Formats: sequence, structure tokens, C-alpha cells
Amino acid sequence: MKFIWVVGFALFLGIAFFNGAANGAGECGKSSPDNEAFKLAPCMSAATDASATPSSSCCAQVKKMGQNPPCLCAVMLSNTAKATGIKPEVAMTIPKRCNIAERPVGYKCGGYTLP
Repeated sequence: MKFIWVVGFALFLGIAFFNGAANGAGECGKSSPDNEAFKLAPCMSAATDASATPSSSCCAQVKKMGQNPPCLCAVMLSNTAKATGIKPEVAMTIPKRCNIAERPVGYKCGGYTLP
């Protein structure tokens, strides 16, 4: 099982690397959502399994990124996230599962709404 996570993470890094940097300011400033997705690597299990407890490092990154809801949304819906098997409907619940009080409740993110 650990091997699968290592392979998944390697794929995650490779895709983000080959997507390159953003050419201008977007949802995440000068960094692309695919590059920002690296920062949510500690959230891999929590983003694929709704019953998994997010790690403290995952929650810290989500809290920081959640200060910019458009960026958090773009990262959760990024090509890198999709390629690594992240389920957007599960990933959207991470801020709530981390008990982040200042999370962007009700923020519309693609076809999803942050709880």
C-alpha cells in the first residue's frame, strides 16, 4: 500500500513539474495551481478517502491556502490533483474536517460548494 502512495506522489510531482510555471498572475498569484498542488501532498489520503483524518501538516497547508479561496479551489480542481486520483468532492471537505473556523463556507468551486 505504501508503494502505491509513493508511486502516486511521484506521478503527482512529475505532472506538476511538466506543467510548468504560470505565465502571469492567476488564482494563485504567479504560481500555477498545479505547482501549488505540491503543498497539499500531505493531504493525499484525506483527499481520496472521506473517512481519513487529515494530518496536522495537511490542515496547516489547507488553512494557509484557504486564505485565498480561488487558489484553494483551483488547486483542488487542478490537472495535478485529477491525475493523482484526488476526488474533488472529498477534497472540498478537508477544511471542515480540519475544523478550520475561518474556512470559506459556501464558496462555489466549480460544481462544488465548500462546506
